Amino acid sequence: MGFNLKGYVPRRLEKEIRSSLHSFPVTALLGPRQCGKSTLARHIVNGREDTVFLDLERPSDFRKLYDPEFFFHSQKEKLICIDEVQMGPELFPVLRVAVDENRKPGAFFLLGSASQDLIRRSSETLAGRIHYIELTPFTYDELAATAPTRYEDPTELWFRGGFPEAVLARSDTLSITWREDFIRTFLERDIPQFGFTIPSTTMRRFWTMLAHYHGQLMNNSKLGQALGVTHPTIKRYLEILTQTYMVRALPPYEANIKKRLVKSHKIYLRDSGILHTLLEIDSLEDLLGHPVVGASWEGFCLEQILAMRPAYRASFYRTSSGEEIDLVLERGKRRLAFEFKASMSPKVSRGFSDTLEVLKPEHTWIVAPVRESYPLQPGVTVTHLRDVLNALS
Repeated sequence: MGFNLKGYVPRRLEKEIRSSLHSFPVTALLGPRQCGKSTLARHIVNGREDTVFLDLERPSDFRKLYDPEFFFHSQKEKLICIDEVQMGPELFPVLRVAVDENRKPGAFFLLGSASQDLIRRSSETLAGRIHYIELTPFTYDELAATAPTRYEDPTELWFRGGFPEAVLARSDTLSITWREDFIRTFLERDIPQFGFTIPSTTMRRFWTMLAHYHGQLMNNSKLGQALGVTHPTIKRYLEILTQTYMVRALPPYEANIKKRLVKSHKIYLRDSGILHTLLEIDSLEDLLGHPVVGASWEGFCLEQILAMRPAYRASFYRTSSGEEIDLVLERGKRRLAFEFKASMSPKVSRGFSDTLEVLKPEHTWIVAPVRESYPLQPGVTVTHLRDVLNALS
């Protein structure tokens, strides 16, 4: 694994971002730290002379906004890009005034490492003026389009995770080192910058415990007992990691059917590389022999699919008797179902067909590391990750 991609890797969201900049006064590109937001934004505005780019982590840029109202007015003919905007929550009321005074498309391009919900706490005044777009770390389809020979097999991306510095590292050792540094920096610097006062050792322990729960039902009581904290404290810790794009809490399917459904969320670490680092899995061979391998593959594939269909309502289906579908996507009358199997010869459960009779999805995919996709039964396809992403695109 000594090969290293060089240069810019095109991102799937480029077209949507350019369209938003032509349609909305404010475009907000949100996603986890180090996922490539700044690189993508600079690529999009490259060559434009009517752009000013500020990074709020740079003291000299932060000082330019000492009087933000004056600065925004003086630059009103330009596209103002503000990176790490969550560090300046006091800017949002001034942004509203600036937008309302000169309501032109493409006035502001905001980049942030906090979720839409967290940003909204400071930006309710921008309702109707802002379009949110979420950028993930690199996805399989993006890398495969850039280097199809290298990424025909998604295994390397699965092991290393999608953060650019991790997946494009010259060796697994450098990838692991970057991920370890990322975790430490996130805990010691980033979380306090978001305004949360929690000891980094406590949050590291909680994050690692969630890694052991990856792909399982969330149990706040057990986690609270293990950490020696209250149920509300566990909820608060979980909210921090979900709002900063580190963790996904997948809700259970809800419908009026004659089945008793579980009510707890399933928990996933959103980046497979971070999951493996927290679990001290240092090689692909270790991963393939680890008890988490199935859940890791499930979370990895789930994130790839959700990145492709962000507007769909996502849930999982599980009854009290154990009948289960890993992922259900719904939008309007459309319903799609997905199972994830880390086996080249995937097998379905005895009640699989009965479960599909209840859900009645338009189509069901069983995503596995197979060489070629093939039909399993009417309406059900065993599929390579590449093929299901192509179908969804």
